[in-house]
Amino acid sequence: MVYHSSFVDEEGITKACGFPLLPLKSHIKGPAPVSDQGKTDIVDEAITFFRANVFFRNFDVKSPADKLLIYLTFYINVALKRLEGCRTLAEGTKAIINLGLENVPVPGESGFPFPGLFVLPQSQKEAELLRNYLKQIREETSGRLLSVAYRPNGTPNKWWLAFAKRKFMNIIIP
Repeated sequence: MVYHSSFVDEEGITKACGFPLLPLKSHIKGPAPVSDQGKTDIVDEAITFFRANVFFRNFDVKSPADKLLIYLTFYINVALKRLEGCRTLAEGTKAIINLGLENVPVPGESGFPFPGLFVLPQSQKEAELLRNYLKQIREETSGRLLSVAYRPNGTPNKWWLAFAKRKFMNIIIP
């Protein structure tokens, strides 16, 4: 059974292209609202549920937050694929920074991994809002992922990096 997001009924949450712009425990500047440091956010859920959810070929969407969870699970999969050959935390950090510098596609653009799951942006402003949110959430996810993919001494955690070989929802990672 797939793990779903606990952010089911978030009243007053702004949406862009079907993505809920959920609060983040982040120091990174962006459009996401700031969450309490003691509360679990969507990035925590994505990292916690990743190793279970990556095994599923189908994902039943029960809330808009599940769509964001699907996107983050795919992004974690891509990030782990980049970290696969990195033998130290310094190399992994460099690979993740390079991943963060890449263009972030939004629905309707080539390179977006889930073309039918999200609605197309109604305006350029909505597309830029979503692009900035995705960039912020990807940077936050990358930082937290490094802390679980590498041990405190800087060596790779094989129990995490082994999941780089998995395909989430049968999507081939470029």
